[in-house]
Amino acid sequence: MTGDTDEPEDGLAEAFWAVTRRLRHRTREALAPWDVTPAQSRALGVLIRHGALRPGALAEHLRIAPRSATEVVDDLEARRLVARRRDPADRRATLVAPTEEGRRVGATIHAARRTAAEDLFGSLPPSDREQLTRILRTLRD
Repeated sequence: MTGDTDEPEDGLAEAFWAVTRRLRHRTREALAPWDVTPAQSRALGVLIRHGALRPGALAEHLRIAPRSATEVVDDLEARRLVARRRDPADRRATLVAPTEEGRRVGATIHAARRTAAEDLFGSLPPSDREQLTRILRTLRD
C-alpha cells in the first residue's frame, strides 16, 4: 500500500508475474489428462516441430541443462511418446524423435494448451492481444 489510498501496489513486474502464474496454472490443468509435465509437453512440441534431434540440441531448444533434457526424454520414451535411434550421420550419437503416438498426443496437448491460453487472453479485445503479442515477442527476442 502507498500513501493514504487503499490501492495495492501493482507494478508492471508484479502484474506480469501474476498473469504468468495464472497461465502456468491453466496449462497444468490442461496437461493433467495426459499426466505430462510442462517440460515434457514443450519437449514433445519441439520434436514435432523440428523433427529428430540430438538430446543436446533438444536441451538448447528448451533452454535447459543437457542432463535435464535426458530425464525428460527418458520419461517420454517410457511412455512411448518418443524413441531414440542412432544418428545415421554419426553412429556414436543418438537422435530423439516423436513416435506416431507422440505426434497424436502432442497435437492434442497443443490444442488443449491453446484453449487454456484463449481462456486467459480471450477477454482482451483483438487490438490489445495483437499489441501484447508484439510487446512479448520484442522482449523474448
